Amino acid sequence: MFMEENMFSQIDFGPVEKYLVNDDVTDLSYSNGGQLWVKTLSKGIYREEDPAVNNAFMEKLAFQCSNVMGKTFNMAHPFLDAESAELRLNFVHDSIAKNGIACVIRKTPAKIRLEKGKLLKEKYVDLDILEFLVKCVHGHCNIIVCGETGSGKTEFVKYLAAQTKENEKLITIEDTLELHLDRIFPQRDIVAMKTNNIASYSDVLVTCMRQNPKWILLSEVRSAEAVMAVRNSISSGHYILSTIHADKAASIPNRMYSLLETNQDIEQFLKSIYRYIQIGVYIRGYQDRETKRFVREIAEVCEFHVTENNDAVYNQIYLKSTTGNVTRKKPSKYLVAYLDGQGVTLDPDEIKDTSEEGNRGIQNFDDFVNETKEKEAESTSSEPKKEENTSATEVKQPAEVPKAPASNNEQVQEEKPKQTVITATETLEDDSSSEAGVETLSFE
Repeated sequence: MFMEENMFSQIDFGPVEKYLVNDDVTDLSYSNGGQLWVKTLSKGIYREEDPAVNNAFMEKLAFQCSNVMGKTFNMAHPFLDAESAELRLNFVHDSIAKNGIACVIRKTPAKIRLEKGKLLKEKYVDLDILEFLVKCVHGHCNIIVCGETGSGKTEFVKYLAAQTKENEKLITIEDTLELHLDRIFPQRDIVAMKTNNIASYSDVLVTCMRQNPKWILLSEVRSAEAVMAVRNSISSGHYILSTIHADKAASIPNRMYSLLETNQDIEQFLKSIYRYIQIGVYIRGYQDRETKRFVREIAEVCEFHVTENNDAVYNQIYLKSTTGNVTRKKPSKYLVAYLDGQGVTLDPDEIKDTSEEGNRGIQNFDDFVNETKEKEAESTSSEPKKEENTSATEVKQPAEVPKAPASNNEQVQEEKPKQTVITATETLEDDSSSEAGVETLSFE
């Protein structure tokens, strides 16, 4: 339930106040009879020894929240949610959490933490890729950002939203308030909508479209209803920025399909996603072993399109391994043409093409060195047509071959000129098979 700011002003946060006012802190987690875990932008997650934050204090804080909300928090009502403009709290009563009351506090400040200088200084992303993504926003690409929980997906979506033109109307649709674009840009035409038990995603989306927005921002795609909201929005001519939980950008369409609760035709659905979502971005967060800092970085930028042969293809424009190896590939002619139609000129040469490595494609960057000799040995017996989606490596015809599929794949980031053919069933069963720089979904 939403709580007004004046309600929160009545609450005594006591020993956790210092964490709430610290801009470096993003989350607090209390559990297990006295353990306080702090999540920060700089250090990641670590345990803080604070005797003042104990079960007695947390129970007091929970009852303060329940009182200002007019709710009860006891064995009969063991769950409590509270939300303000910049805080979200969740409590679990000790009748359910048997090792003691549990609490999570998440900060959702009305500010954009990311800016160009910081992104480049902290090696969050390289300049050419950042400028490419900004051009994609200017060219009205539909963009989905994926990553694990806490990787910074929402913050990057806020950064991308800040790159939209000031005269373009934005509508945000969220079940929990995190974007706060209406507060960040009070001078802009922005409508912030929140779903609840009365107004579902579908209900809000119908009203949203009548508001005639240029951009629709969904805080997160995590349900069948949200998936259909995304597809209905983009198919009706609106532009989307959103997030989803996925382990790589190339698997975003498959992840969206897995969230559906119906037996919708996979061929029709996936091709609609590949046709209407232009860009997927994967953000990785990890603890740096040397500096002990928590590092966030863009690890993959993937382009989706459907070729003139009606093949669903992805192009890994940027891929960075956990060991720091980077592979780039020029955007395809399909993306260049799309942006040109939106009045944005994209020179494919702006992205430095590492095609000597990229044309050999990859399944796993960590295995790249070991696989190189095998691929070169197999290159003498290469065939122009690809087999089924197996671990075998074959070398395609040179990129200059003027056939449509080969021309498309030449523009796609690969370290082996491999075009993997996946049946509809295989697409669902193994998302991990799509590590190669290009993937063609052929439906039989």
